[in-house]
Amino acid sequence: MTIPFELRAEIGALQEVAVDVVRRARQAGADQADVGLSVGQGLSVNVRLGDVETIEHTLDRGLSLTVYVNQRKGSASSADLSAKSIQDTLEQAIAIARHTEADACHGLADAARMAKQDLDLKLWFPFELSPEAAIALGKRCEAAGLNADPRITNSEGAGVSASQSYSVYANSHGFVGIEAGTSYSVSASFVADAGDGLMERDYDYDAARDFSKLKDAEAIGLRAAEKSLRRLQPRQLSTRTAKVLLTPELTRGFVSHLASAVAGGAQYRKSSFLLGAVGEKLLPDWCHWLEKPHLEGAFGSANFDAEGVATENQALIESGVLARYVLGSYSARKLGLQSTGNAGGLHNLIVASNAGGHAELLREMGTGFWVTELMGQGVNGVTGDYSRGAAGFWVENGELCYPVSEVTIAGNLRAMYRDLIAIGSDVDYRGSIRTGSALLSAMTIAGG
Repeated sequence: MTIPFELRAEIGALQEVAVDVVRRARQAGADQADVGLSVGQGLSVNVRLGDVETIEHTLDRGLSLTVYVNQRKGSASSADLSAKSIQDTLEQAIAIARHTEADACHGLADAARMAKQDLDLKLWFPFELSPEAAIALGKRCEAAGLNADPRITNSEGAGVSASQSYSVYANSHGFVGIEAGTSYSVSASFVADAGDGLMERDYDYDAARDFSKLKDAEAIGLRAAEKSLRRLQPRQLSTRTAKVLLTPELTRGFVSHLASAVAGGAQYRKSSFLLGAVGEKLLPDWCHWLEKPHLEGAFGSANFDAEGVATENQALIESGVLARYVLGSYSARKLGLQSTGNAGGLHNLIVASNAGGHAELLREMGTGFWVTELMGQGVNGVTGDYSRGAAGFWVENGELCYPVSEVTIAGNLRAMYRDLIAIGSDVDYRGSIRTGSALLSAMTIAGG
C-alpha cells in the first residue's frame, strides 16, 4: 500500500524493528522466523438517556514472533515494544521451539508465494473525531429514537467508535508487508413497551472505513426504534415446517458455516460435515461465491494474508460446486495441497444474488418465517446439524402478519445449502462477507 504521509515515520520505525527481530532470531538459531508488529488507537463513546456513560481511549501495541528450529515451532508475544521486552520475547520463542515436537508441515509459506504487488486499497481515511463530537453524535442518534414513538420507553444506549491501526509483517524470506486501516461505527438500541408489560428490544448500526460514508446518526436511531416497535406483542408458533428467510446479517453467518467447514484445520482434523468435499455440488447451479481481496475500501481487503502470501480473486463456489478449500500453509501441507492465501481467513467473499430485494423475497416466500434474530450456538460443525433459537415475523401471501418469538428453527446444513432457493440483492456491505438475504427451503420450526 502507499504509506500515508502522516504514518511514514511510525511505519518506518516498525519496519526497522521487524527486520531486526527476524535477523536476531536467525542469529539465535532459528531456521526461519516471522514477526508482526501492530499499533492501534481508538475512541469509543457510549451515551444513555442523554448522559455520557463511558468514554474510552485505547492505544494498543503488540509484537508476535514465531520461530522454527529443526521443524519445531515456538511462538511468543508482547504488548511492550521496548528493547528488553522484544529480547525477552525472542528468547521465549526460541526456548519454546526447542521443547516442542517436530512437525514436517511447520515453516513459513513458500518464498515464491510472497506478495509482490502492492496495491493501494483505499483503507485509510483518518478523521479527527473528538470526544465532544462523538458524544454529540451519540446524543443525536439516541434522541431520534427516543422521540420516535411514545412506546419507546427506554434506551440501552447509543455508541460511537473510531479506530486507526497499522502493522508491519516481516519474515526470513526477506518479505516485509505493510497494512493500515481505519474504521468508524454508530449504533443504538431501544426498548419498546406496548403497555402490557411485555417489552421488546432491537438495535441498528452502521460501519464504514470512511467516516463520511456513515449513515446519518438520526437515521440509525430511528431505524433502531422502528425495529424495536415492530417486535411488540409477539406470538409463538405451533410446531410446523415452513420456508425461512434470513436477513443479510444472519445470512453472513449461514455462509460462514460453510467457509468454516471447508477451512484447512477442519479438513485435516476430520472435524467437518463437508470432509473431502472439493468438486462436490453443494448448492444450486446459480450459486457463485467469489473471493475478491482487492476491493477498494472494503473491510476484508488485503494485499497479502497473515503469512505474506499474495491474495487474489478466486472462486470458492462455482455453479454450486465447491472449488477449493480455505488454506494457510500449514493446513495445506497437512493435506498435500498449496496455500490459497487464506491464512487468517477469507478476504471479501462476494455471494452472488439471483433475486430482488427484501419485498420480492417475501413475495417469493409467500408463507413462511422471516428470521431477524438467531440465538444460541446450536450448530454442529462435524454433523452439520443446525438448531437455533429464533425471532422474527410470520409471513402470509408475502406480507408480514405478526411478530414471532421463542421458537427454534432446525435442519441440517447440507440440506439447507442444497435446497437454497434464493439470495437477494439487499446486500450488506458491513463485513468481509457480502451477501443479501437467504431464502431457505422448508425447515422445522418448533414452537410452544
